[in-house]
Amino acid sequence: MGTFSVEIAIGDMGGENYEMVEALVDTGATTTVVPGSTLRRLGIAPTKRETFEYAGGQRVELDMAEARAKVADRETTTWVIFGEDDTALLGAYTLEGTFLAVDPYGQRLVPVHGLLK
Repeated sequence: MGTFSVEIAIGDMGGENYEMVEALVDTGATTTVVPGSTLRRLGIAPTKRETFEYAGGQRVELDMAEARAKVADRETTTWVIFGEDDTALLGAYTLEGTFLAVDPYGQRLVPVHGLLK
C-alpha cells in the first residue's frame, strides 16, 4: 500500500482563478491543506480558525477559508487550511465533496456513489 499524490486545482469561489498543486492523499486529514502563499495569490483570505489535532496529539489553531477544488475532473466547493509550507494534503472533506474514494492498492482515486442510509 503506501501513500500517493494527485494533482488538484484550487480556485477562488468565483471559479475565475485556479492554481495546480500536487497534494498527498490523506484520508486521515479532515480538511484539505493548501500552501497559504497559493491561497493568497488567488485572493483567498482566511474566514475562520479551527482547532486541529496532529497524530501525536498536539492541537493547533489554523486559518481556513472556502475555495473551489477540481480533482480528477470533478469539482466542489470545500474548506481549505492555510498551510505554513509548500506541503499540500487532499483531505476527506474534499474527497467526499467530489464523490471520490481511495483505491489503496491501485494508488488512485475512484468515483463512488453517494449513500442514503
